[in-house]
Amino acid sequence: MKLFERKQVFANNMLWGVMIISLLCYGCSKDVKAEHSGSAPAVPAVNVVGFKTVRKDFSDVISMVGTLEANESVNIISEINGTIEKINFEEGQYVKKGDILFQIEKKKLQASYDQAMANLKLAETTAQRYENLVINKAVSQQEYEQSVATLESNRAALDLVREQLEDATVTAAFDGFMGERFVSVGQFVAQGTRLSSLFNQDPIKVGFHLPERYLSDVEIDQTIEMKVDAYKEKEYEGEVYFIDPKIDELTRTVLVKAQVDNPSGELREGMFANVNLIISVTKNALAIPERALIIKGDKVFVYVVKEDQTVEMRSIQEGKRLDGMVIVKEGLKEGEVVVTEGYQKIGPGATVNVRLEDMSEKKLYEII
Repeated sequence: MKLFERKQVFANNMLWGVMIISLLCYGCSKDVKAEHSGSAPAVPAVNVVGFKTVRKDFSDVISMVGTLEANESVNIISEINGTIEKINFEEGQYVKKGDILFQIEKKKLQASYDQAMANLKLAETTAQRYENLVINKAVSQQEYEQSVATLESNRAALDLVREQLEDATVTAAFDGFMGERFVSVGQFVAQGTRLSSLFNQDPIKVGFHLPERYLSDVEIDQTIEMKVDAYKEKEYEGEVYFIDPKIDELTRTVLVKAQVDNPSGELREGMFANVNLIISVTKNALAIPERALIIKGDKVFVYVVKEDQTVEMRSIQEGKRLDGMVIVKEGLKEGEVVVTEGYQKIGPGATVNVRLEDMSEKKLYEII
């Protein structure tokens, strides 16, 4: 075979080889395209915790500790000497104003009263008789004046015994609950002996000492919120009614008192209280949990969940941080959902399943 013919055969073979390789590659390409032309496997949604932005009021407060005091409380003291004849209450019993609590034996007092009454009548008769005699000069003016003085002395003696008779019946000075009793029936008590105590605790008072520098921030009728250790889940609200006109020189504080309704009687004198004095309230502020914030340099971002359950990263302008929450000045609208937990596992455009947390009852405070 001539050289030209050999070259022609080699060229034809090369052409066929290229064509075969092209066909094979085209077939593989079709197979790959066919393989990818079906639905791509779906990326699973990431489970996160979210919070729906809400508008709330937040308060600037001064936090202090206080002590509860009864609205009215008295120690019941015997005003006379005598024997306890009756006790008409049980310890802890609720009594009304005027109810008889103790009856002290009256026989001796009644005898003293009768004697004083007889002495008074005699003195009245004597004074009247001496008045007529002094006109007729039968007795001297001095004798007449002495009879008048005796009359007045006997009147005073009768009044004293009458008061002692009344003091033998010990009554409640106001509505309230009886405390512990310290005497028993048949016991002789001397004047000044403590018999029991009476407490009125609705409303109850809470007293606390406010640092002098905050004096300009407190006013009568200002609201306070209070918690006590005995009822940790409850919060009580009251109003300031007293601001001491003097400053304690040793502590540089002023005594402030507030009244708190206590219809159930669960709050009691002597309890320790945590008190928040609310000095100002910002209305209708947009708030989200502080843990939703993503800090990048000097900028703050949050992940916002869109209607199609994908997320976008959005820049916001934050305000005050209050008890685990933060006020949002710009960047969010009420009702938008932000991711508070799980945002480390997602990026912009990720699909999420959101479990909303409920913080609707959370109150916002800034402690100053």
